[in-house]
Amino acid sequence: MRFRLDGFDTDAFIAATLAEDLGEAGDITSAAVIPAEARFAGVMDTREAIVVAGLGLAEGFFQALDPQAVITPLAADGDYVPAGTDLMRIEGSARAMLTAERSALNTVQHLSGIATLTRQYVDAIAGTGATLLDTRKTIPGLRRLEKYATRVGGAQNHRMGLWDAAMIKDNHVAVAGGIAAAVQRAVGAGIERIIVEVDSLDQIAPALDGGATHLLLDNMGPDTLRQAVAMIGGRVPTEASGGVRLDTIRAIAETGVTYISVGRLTQSAPAADIGLDFALL
Repeated sequence: MRFRLDGFDTDAFIAATLAEDLGEAGDITSAAVIPAEARFAGVMDTREAIVVAGLGLAEGFFQALDPQAVITPLAADGDYVPAGTDLMRIEGSARAMLTAERSALNTVQHLSGIATLTRQYVDAIAGTGATLLDTRKTIPGLRRLEKYATRVGGAQNHRMGLWDAAMIKDNHVAVAGGIAAAVQRAVGAGIERIIVEVDSLDQIAPALDGGATHLLLDNMGPDTLRQAVAMIGGRVPTEASGGVRLDTIRAIAETGVTYISVGRLTQSAPAADIGLDFALL
């Protein structure tokens, strides 16, 4: 179940995470209390219904400290499982298992929490034709992982960073001297994907005329969104954004927008309730 993700160094992440926990002295509790030859067997399980994400990384933590550890996956990333489901069986050095436990659990809890919340939003707009997007509101250093988790939950990634599309927002417009001028500069720079944020209907025409390839409709209510979608007439994709919640997303999706971006997916997802119980062999 070796975890691989484009643009993400799994080995470096595992090593840095363990180093943060171990410090200079290592796991002084396990070294003092657990005999070196002791072996543990354990099961990771979920105490609530979740969408699973990050099991391959958990395996990596245990095997980094005990390469001979026997890991048996009982679920896979993307599975929706009920409370009480066993996710993984682990057997190996007791010291290694205890030392890696928190890093493994933290990672699976965080990523599964994101995937689970994402699935709730995806389910809320099912059948509308709208696609859920994530945002750049991620924990520094964890963007690739968190955006992986949103994909596992059923969303589509928005920009991965500042480099893969232009996004012209109000501050860019203010400095450039207007929407048309800002968009024209981006076109002149040879940028193919030009997303323009508009917060009023009168900004739509200059954005389109300037060469925008995607319009982000910022903080618009459903009625205004319907008007905006009608004005744009399918010429470019449309994206509703700003303050979207689980109880409001369905009405937003039914306005006909192409996409809905939600920062809460990565910014506010609660950790999943996942535990790991060991027994001495």
